[in-house]
Amino acid sequence: MLENNALLTEEEIKIREEAKELVNAVDPELLRKMDRDEVDYPLEFLEEAAKRKMLGLRFPEEYGGRGLSWTAESVAVEEVGVLGNGIGCSFAMVSIVGEAIYRFGQEWQKEEFLKPIIKGKKVSAEGLTEPRGGSDFFGTTTRAEKKGNVWVLNGAKRFIAGGKVADFYLIYARTDPNAPGHKALTAFLVERDMGVEIEEIYNLLGFRGMGTARIVFKDVEVPDEYRVGEVNGAREIFNRMMIPERLTSAAGALGTARAALEVAVKYSNKRKAFGRKIREFQGVNFMVAEAITKLDAARALTYNAARAVDLYDAGKGPDPRRLVSEAKYFATDVGWDVVNKAMQILGGIGYTQVYPVERMLRDMRLSPIWTGSNEIMKMLIQHETYKMMGLPSKDRDVEKDAMDWYKEWEKVYE
Repeated sequence: MLENNALLTEEEIKIREEAKELVNAVDPELLRKMDRDEVDYPLEFLEEAAKRKMLGLRFPEEYGGRGLSWTAESVAVEEVGVLGNGIGCSFAMVSIVGEAIYRFGQEWQKEEFLKPIIKGKKVSAEGLTEPRGGSDFFGTTTRAEKKGNVWVLNGAKRFIAGGKVADFYLIYARTDPNAPGHKALTAFLVERDMGVEIEEIYNLLGFRGMGTARIVFKDVEVPDEYRVGEVNGAREIFNRMMIPERLTSAAGALGTARAALEVAVKYSNKRKAFGRKIREFQGVNFMVAEAITKLDAARALTYNAARAVDLYDAGKGPDPRRLVSEAKYFATDVGWDVVNKAMQILGGIGYTQVYPVERMLRDMRLSPIWTGSNEIMKMLIQHETYKMMGLPSKDRDVEKDAMDWYKEWEKVYE
C-alpha cells in the first residue's frame, strides 16, 4: 500500500505484482511456526517461490532465472520482506550464494548447485562469520590444507542462516597461512554430507525458524573441483557477493518497515483517545509523516544503488560500492526507526502478540548488524568518498567563489 513505483520500469512493476501474489499465498501459520521455532527452514515458501519462477530472478534463463535487473530483484525482496527477515533471507540466499557460483564457478558447479537452488530443489548457506570475529572477515581462521587432489578443512563458522538444513555451504577458508588475509583466502562449495557437523542451534531474539547454526569442520575433505575461483583469490568473490548481500538487506528492511507502518497507520485511524482518533494528534501524525518520508528516501537510495549495479555490470558506470553501502546502512537504520515508531503509535498493544509489530521489531534489530554492520558500512562510505575526491574532476572549483579566495597564506593546514 505504501510502496512507490515512480522509479520503476513496467517490467519491474510487474515483478512487484508477482511478488505480492507470492507473499499473499503464504499461510500466516508458517510465520507463527517459524517464530515458535517449530520449523528449521521455510522450505514450503521456497517451493512455492520456485513454482512461480521467483527465485534467482537476475540469473539467465538457462539456469532457471529470468535475466532481470538488480532493481527488479530489489523490488521483489522488498515485497518478500513484508514476511520478515527469516523468509526474506531464504529468498535472498539464492541470489547471494548463486552470485558466487554464477560469476566464479565452473559450468558443472552451475549445473549441480546453481540450477537446483533456483528451482527450490536444494538449500544453500554461506559461511562468513566465525566465533572469533564477525566484521573482521579477512581474519578468517578456518583453514584448508591441500593434500593431493583434496583440501582438508578445519575450523568453524557461526550464525549460519540455514546451517542446520542446508544441502551445501559456500565456505571461505585460509589457504595461505603466511599471507595477509585479503590474499590468503579461497572459497569452496562444501556439501553437508562431506562431514560438516552441526554443533549449535542458536536461540535468537528474532529471525527464528531459520535453523541458524554453528557448523564445524574436522578434517573435512573437499575435492579440488569444488573450489570456487582461484586459490587465494576469494577476496574478489567476497566483494562481489557483498552486492546482493547488502542490497537485499536494504530492500528487505524496506518491506518489513513498510508493513509495520501500514499496521500503525490503520490502527491510528481507528483507535480513539480523549474523544478523537489518535491520528488527529500531532504527536502521532508527525511520527507517520517522518516514517513515510524516511521510508521513501531509503527506497529511492536502494533502487538507485541497484540501478548503479546494473550500469556497472553493463560497463556503463563506476564501481557501485559506495552506493550499495549507503543503501544498506541507511535503509536498515530507517527500517529500525520506522518499526519503533510503529510500535510507539500502537502503544501498549503493540508490545503484545496481538499485532505482528513486536515480531517485526525483533526481526529488524538484526538488520543494522548483519551483512556487515552499519559501522563497517560507514567506514566503506567514507573511504570511497575520499578516494573519489582524489580523482580528476570537471566540477567547478567552488573555493574560488569565496570573497578572499586568493589569500593562500590564510589557508593553513598544519
